[in-house]
Amino acid sequence: MNRQSIFFTITVSFIISIVLVITSFTILMTHNYKNVEEQLIEKYFPIIKMVIRQHHRGGMNSDFFKTLEEINYSIVPPKKINQVTYNPKTVVLVERKDPSGRNILRILKLDGKNYIYMKKKHETLLVKDEATHNNFTHIYIILVFVIVIITAILMYLITLRKLMPLKILKDKVKTLGDENFDFECCDTNRKDEVSLLALEFKNTAKKLKNIKEARNVFIRNIMHELKTPITKGKFLVEIENSEQNDEKLREVFNRLESLINEFASIEELISSSKNIEKNYYYIDDIIDNAKDILMIEEDKVQHKYENKKLYINYKLFSVAVKNLIDNAIKYSNDKKVIVKSENEDIIFQNRGEKLKYDLTSYYEPFFASEDKSSNSFGLGLYIIHNILKANNYTLEYSYKDGINTFRCKKEEPSTK
Repeated sequence: MNRQSIFFTITVSFIISIVLVITSFTILMTHNYKNVEEQLIEKYFPIIKMVIRQHHRGGMNSDFFKTLEEINYSIVPPKKINQVTYNPKTVVLVERKDPSGRNILRILKLDGKNYIYMKKKHETLLVKDEATHNNFTHIYIILVFVIVIITAILMYLITLRKLMPLKILKDKVKTLGDENFDFECCDTNRKDEVSLLALEFKNTAKKLKNIKEARNVFIRNIMHELKTPITKGKFLVEIENSEQNDEKLREVFNRLESLINEFASIEELISSSKNIEKNYYYIDDIIDNAKDILMIEEDKVQHKYENKKLYINYKLFSVAVKNLIDNAIKYSNDKKVIVKSENEDIIFQNRGEKLKYDLTSYYEPFFASEDKSSNSFGLGLYIIHNILKANNYTLEYSYKDGINTFRCKKEEPSTK
């Protein structure tokens, strides 16, 4: 792991925190154990002195036993001493020995009762404290320690989870230079700063991807669309000069200029999310403009529509209609297209083969470059889809009785 990484710093900080917590816990437990020892010695020291003094004076008697009972203590019979001292459940709370090991003092605990074990040379005494003793201090310390450790681990994991998009984002940003704009990893609903940063990078990557696609579409479309007027222009240049040919040549150059402006509009539409300007225009004007761009004969397009007004962007919508007419003529059996209308929908029909793929497949840029078959529309439907979407239209397709039907359907206005 990179030592300058923020993840390395957080991990080291976490480890140091855990070590400090464990050290503090050890110190507290040791200190608590010593306190307990001192308290027990202080508590039982008078009893120990009393028992030893009585033992030296002549042994235990009934009066002494009665005195011990009054203060809630009792002498354990010698026969039962081993039952306490050798019991596996017995806990040694305090132990004191002299250097020789002959004199031993222990404070034992068994079943909630404390015992004072005294051994001097070969004599053994065991005094039972009849009061019940439960020391919960060490339990509280352990409980606090466990809570602190669990909290530290959870905070560490939560912090790493919060910062994980940053690590993924770093790896993804490295690929931007190779035009890899896929940032699916950054999908999140969290509102922390790292997640918002990742989301902003993802949005930026999407914009760069759109710009790249627009650039490619722009170049490909120029090559495709300029071919027809350039071919016509070259043909007119080769034939004999006449006023009629000069007029046609001027028309070709005007059409070239119109196409350049059209491509610029398409590029701006695809590469940005700006709202386009719209107004009301007659269907007749839109169809005529599309035919002028295509430079086709009048009889290629059969008008069966009602000349209504549509709320659209005239320039861009004309481009979409032009592409629909061009595709319908190009892929029809009779090289003609029928244009109809229904409410605010425009319908384009031609006789020909059914589409081989689902309509949405043709929305992919350069779909034609992967399928060179005659039933492929290149960039046309990709451009159509984007233009219709910007004008609140969708494209629907159906096939019946040998007739292809493309419907530009007006979307219902949003109620929001």
